[in-house]
Amino acid sequence: MRGATSAKWVAGAVIVAMAATACSTSKEGDGKAKSGGNITVVLGEPQHGLIGQNTAESEGAEVLNALFTGLVDYDNKTNEPKLAVAESIDTQDSKTWTIKLKDGYTFHNGEKVDAQSFVRAWNWGANQENAAEGLPFFSKIEGSDELAPGKDKKPTATELKGLKVVDEKTFTVTLKQPFSQFKTMLGYNAFYPLPKAFEADPKKFGEAPIGNGPFQMDGAWEHNKQIKVKRFENYAGSKAKLDGVTFKIYDNLDTAYNDLRADTIQIVDKLPTSAMATVSQEFGERYIYKPESGVGYVGLPISTNPEAFGKVEIRKAISMAIDREALTKTIFNNTRKPADDFISPIIPGYRKGALGEAGTYNPAKAKELWTQAGGVPGNKIELGYNADGGHKEWIEAVANQLKANLGVEVTPKPFAKFGDMLTDLGDKKYKGAFRMAWSMDYPAAENYLRPIFSKVAIDHGSNYGGYVNEEFEKLMDEADKTVDPAASIKLYQQADDIIIRDLPYIPVFTYMSSSAYSKSVKNVEIDAQGRMDLANVELN
Repeated sequence: MRGATSAKWVAGAVIVAMAATACSTSKEGDGKAKSGGNITVVLGEPQHGLIGQNTAESEGAEVLNALFTGLVDYDNKTNEPKLAVAESIDTQDSKTWTIKLKDGYTFHNGEKVDAQSFVRAWNWGANQENAAEGLPFFSKIEGSDELAPGKDKKPTATELKGLKVVDEKTFTVTLKQPFSQFKTMLGYNAFYPLPKAFEADPKKFGEAPIGNGPFQMDGAWEHNKQIKVKRFENYAGSKAKLDGVTFKIYDNLDTAYNDLRADTIQIVDKLPTSAMATVSQEFGERYIYKPESGVGYVGLPISTNPEAFGKVEIRKAISMAIDREALTKTIFNNTRKPADDFISPIIPGYRKGALGEAGTYNPAKAKELWTQAGGVPGNKIELGYNADGGHKEWIEAVANQLKANLGVEVTPKPFAKFGDMLTDLGDKKYKGAFRMAWSMDYPAAENYLRPIFSKVAIDHGSNYGGYVNEEFEKLMDEADKTVDPAASIKLYQQADDIIIRDLPYIPVFTYMSSSAYSKSVKNVEIDAQGRMDLANVELN
């Protein structure tokens, strides 16, 4: 989910915008749902074109969730995978998988969703020449090395040899080695299907994608303004209740919240810090507060700035100098929880208190470690964050804590948009510490480790710190091919322990879903990935 998430990197402690759009709402009164109608919801500007294989951040994923339906979906309450477009996903050995599709699903242009729709999409995402953000998710499939041989090398194939179309509704997937969580992976947007029309002009497609989900595009993406979708009348699943939804793109979180209070927009799925003290009283049952999958970090560019952040003692000192309890109470009004593991508390494999000493506020020990390690060059740190996500307050609070506890000068550096920061990090232009957060792509411990900290994720993923550890790589490979779920989780936890020891990123808090909606709508749910379940929303 690169700047996850994928899940995804989470753009906001909230998300934000510009440009007004008209919305159609019914009058309050009888409490019965009204069929049809249009609403407006909040969004941040997506980083890339709206293609599932090239979307690894929360804003694009939000729109794609309305436009596409994958092989599996996840239960909003349990996070368990459930079949969607897939009729069945079977395996005898966790290495070769047979996937059969349901009848009736079509793309918005009338084209059938068939086995080739998925094979087409996965082959494109796996080819390094397309530079897709989701490329690492195809690395487990046989033939991925030929399509992604690495930097300065050319692909020697155009298709994954592990994908075979059996018939119109059936295809098989052969992995390099067993991976027991493959079915769970398949709800991630990198595995969405693509129609034939995609091949003609992928860039143009990303501006007005043709999906197979409950909503279809209603005009092209109006950048930095809005994205409009309307109900897809021929959808094979449960049809959307609303006629249409406008994703209004904001660059100021407080503006979005004020628009919600005025019923100019109907759902804000992440709230500004300024709202936290009073939102529960103001919105009552229309305020949603529950755990979600996001983990917020301070990221450290180990490979691009080893002089500052190359020593683990420096990284541990920074971690121990952060008062997580104070941040979550005073900045977030308890709408975040102090992080104590790299794995989210809602995911199997999480261990309470796993960070141990590194996650315990101890300014005296932090200063001692810092001094012994020699500090950082010039005794200065820059701390980057995206200004379109409501992060200013907590980043400034962390900067003040580091200054007070380590004696280092910390300068917060705002980037106008989340995508701007991700681009500079990916291009290795920015060498300061940075705010980051990860929301799950799929509910598995593995998803909090490989996409962020593996070698393959440096060039094709979300390893912005450039962290490499061969012991970690070996454990992850062993865990991947362990068929027994309990045994594989133990191995992922051992890999997690290496990340905890090395601290390439510093977990600061875990996200709680803090959302609110107006009196105009009902049946509003936010999933563990922080996405709105728009297909089930109705007008009041």
